[in-house]
Amino acid sequence: MPRRNPGPRSTPKGKFVYFFGGGRAEGHGGMKDLLGGKGAGLAEMTNAGLPVPPGFTIATSACRHFFENGNRVSSGIDRQMLEAVERLEKASGLELGSKTRPLLVSVRSGAKFSMPGMMDTILNLGLKDETLAALAERSRNPRFAQDCYRRFIQMFGNIVLGIKKEEFDAIFVAVKEETGARIDTDLTAEALAEVVRRYKKLVQERSGEPFPQDPHQQLRLARDAVFRSWNNPRAKTYRRMHKISEALGTAVNVQMMVFGNLGENSATGVGFTRNPSTGAKEFYGEFLVNAQGEDVVAGIRTPLPVAELERPMPGVYRQLRTIAQRLERHYRDMQDFEYTIQDGRLYMLQTRTGKRTGRAALKIAYDMVKEKLIKPRQAVLRVEPAQLEQLLHPIIDDSQPLQVIAKGLPASPGAAVGRVVFTADEAAARGRSEPVILVRAETVPDDIHGMDAAAGILTARGGMTSHAAVVARGMGKCCVAGCEAVRIQEGERLFSVDATTVREGDWISLDGSTGRVILGRAKTISPDPASGEFAEFMRWADRERRLGVRANADIPRDAQVARRNGAEGIGLCRTEHMFFAEERLPHVQAMILADTEAKRREALAKLLPMQREDFKGLFRAMDALPVTIRLLDPPLHEFLPRRENLLVEVERLKAAGKARELEEKRRLLERVEQLHEFNPMLGHRGCRLGITYPEITEMQARAIFEAACEVAAEGVKVLPEVMIPLVGHVREFSLQRELVEKVAGQVFAEKKFKVRYLVGTMIELPRAAVTADEIAAEAEFFSFGTNDLTQTTFGFSRDDTGRIIREYERLGIFSDDPFQVLDAAGVGKLVQMGTELGRRARPGLKVGICGEHGGDPASVEFCHRIGLDYVSCSPYRVPVARLAAAHAAIKERLGLEEKTAGTA
Repeated sequence: MPRRNPGPRSTPKGKFVYFFGGGRAEGHGGMKDLLGGKGAGLAEMTNAGLPVPPGFTIATSACRHFFENGNRVSSGIDRQMLEAVERLEKASGLELGSKTRPLLVSVRSGAKFSMPGMMDTILNLGLKDETLAALAERSRNPRFAQDCYRRFIQMFGNIVLGIKKEEFDAIFVAVKEETGARIDTDLTAEALAEVVRRYKKLVQERSGEPFPQDPHQQLRLARDAVFRSWNNPRAKTYRRMHKISEALGTAVNVQMMVFGNLGENSATGVGFTRNPSTGAKEFYGEFLVNAQGEDVVAGIRTPLPVAELERPMPGVYRQLRTIAQRLERHYRDMQDFEYTIQDGRLYMLQTRTGKRTGRAALKIAYDMVKEKLIKPRQAVLRVEPAQLEQLLHPIIDDSQPLQVIAKGLPASPGAAVGRVVFTADEAAARGRSEPVILVRAETVPDDIHGMDAAAGILTARGGMTSHAAVVARGMGKCCVAGCEAVRIQEGERLFSVDATTVREGDWISLDGSTGRVILGRAKTISPDPASGEFAEFMRWADRERRLGVRANADIPRDAQVARRNGAEGIGLCRTEHMFFAEERLPHVQAMILADTEAKRREALAKLLPMQREDFKGLFRAMDALPVTIRLLDPPLHEFLPRRENLLVEVERLKAAGKARELEEKRRLLERVEQLHEFNPMLGHRGCRLGITYPEITEMQARAIFEAACEVAAEGVKVLPEVMIPLVGHVREFSLQRELVEKVAGQVFAEKKFKVRYLVGTMIELPRAAVTADEIAAEAEFFSFGTNDLTQTTFGFSRDDTGRIIREYERLGIFSDDPFQVLDAAGVGKLVQMGTELGRRARPGLKVGICGEHGGDPASVEFCHRIGLDYVSCSPYRVPVARLAAAHAAIKERLGLEEKTAGTA
């Protein structure tokens, strides 16, 4: 976040305001850092000769200065802005505040990275009581003038003066009801004048001052409000979700107004050069006649498809299509543009790289390679790794009977099944523990936290370019928008469709690909990622990456999913998960309760064939690929009932007089109390178990090698890797390795068959990382268990510190949850140190990570940068990790190429 300093600062030097207009701009499309995405796009379109209303951009550097200067703009920046106003007046032939030829402007935010709806916009600035009459006379349309003024007062009152939007809405609705107006455009000039009068009265009551009548002061206040909007809660939430730096700041774009609400020959709209939901190559968008831009994106009125513009305005439609094609060819990417038609004349107000779903991102990138617009390497960079998860999202299974109750617009694809909630706050609260569907008349930017928590979003109003649609697509959330059959009664916590009533907490399902709203919990199916365009795209990515990608898998079914998703082996098989099966748990508990080694071995002998079959299934599924099997890791008490539950059970049996059962429960309770530890995650677990009870390690090693020999005899190529967990001292590892090798020798002699294998360790303690050179002298591979390494480095329990971490993120102590994104500065330094020390002792040492971080794109990039051999993640995140590894390799090469070019 930009630093705040309440003390005054001297005027900064340099240029802060950049003009565009008359076919020439002081900036260009490559200046997003300074001009923001919107300002850079306006400059580029102006230089290309497109019909862009003139204006100027106040740079992001001015925003940073604003915060550093105690939320004040210096006189030097203010002077540059007023000079730009004078240039705009000359270019337009109008004058800000003139009683005869008034200039009206829009004031819009524009950060480097698109943040749709998250910051603020003010339209029609420059209107006041004296200019209102001039606007009415020049336009010959008093209704239009009053409509502009009421919009301006509401926006300015809400954004600059902090008056709640709902208070303005209540006045507007009241006047509509009083005059019998069905829709906004039914309101007459006189009715709108009454709205203006009541709005001004509200401003006076809430602010204690009349509505400001000095347009230059309006501009200063609006500029500062847009700067402040960089730090509003929804913008900060959006940046946190999309990992956008707090330090960037926003530009402010001031542009001459053109009016889509001037009458039936005027319109406003939003368009895309391709379908942002599916990626199809089609001219896509929406418009509203006699409206301003906010009407389209706010979902207040449901707009018309852009194809319908051809009927009333064929010439404008053809011109718009031509411009859209030019924009896409120029940028070589799908563009999202805004336009206004004033009295039959087209103006372009914005172009930017369009937000799109994961499905659309891949489709557009793939098609543009086939169209020879971009190269495969560029296509790989066009799809964000996290977007691939959307392609693996489930879809509705149409083979089942479905009770479709309504159909809206397919605003963002995929399927969502959840319980209905009606407010963003409720979605945020309940969405942590169960899937919810957020149902709204239309969403507003302040709903961002609820949209993030919801499984899917349903709106009764709005189109394919409404706030809900655009934000949902950016998030990869399923969304059905503009479902007008849905009648929401938020106060009653229900919605109805004809005779069907759905209450809060009821289950519904959404099909974001078709727009269907389905009553109840529909079954879903997962798509196949191993075929078609997805598979070819992933081959392009695999050609670029150096880092290997394995999967964490404990059972053959997961291993098969991992292989289908492109995993190059199993990086972590957690053998303890196999012990929790219903038919195995009694034998595990018998082993734990045994008071002699002989009894423990007897129980372990019953587990041996079960473990052997597990490993055989994994080896078969991963034919010719490595399988890393971690020996038993968790403390033994995890396999026993909870102490509190046993105490209750003992009392119950005592009261019932069941002596035999009571004795068994008492023995179990006694053992649970013997095994009780104050901090079990740092207690008797991992290699400590195998050292204390070597028979456990022997059984698991025998199961691994017997399975390997038997499957290899079938003609399957097996590559077992035995991993000793929680090693902190080299001698711990040596003792366990000797035991594993002894068992391997015994099995090979019995089977008269040998397989190659490795014995390595999991580095999950800081001491292991700093003594990695000693351990590597014995270990044949390292796998960093970054979940436990994060716990032991921070001193956090990941099961107990969720609230603390969320508070730390809120306060800016953490930029990310360290259990989700690898802490490069601390935990990452241990990983790098351990890798370097280990390879110094054993050149060519194979090193990977196998915590949850293996599927996080930022963590994958870090692993690439420090030279690890592989990452391992959940089977469903394997494509994400593959693409993230490709991104890391391409960016590294591009960086080297830039450095080489810079020194040439």
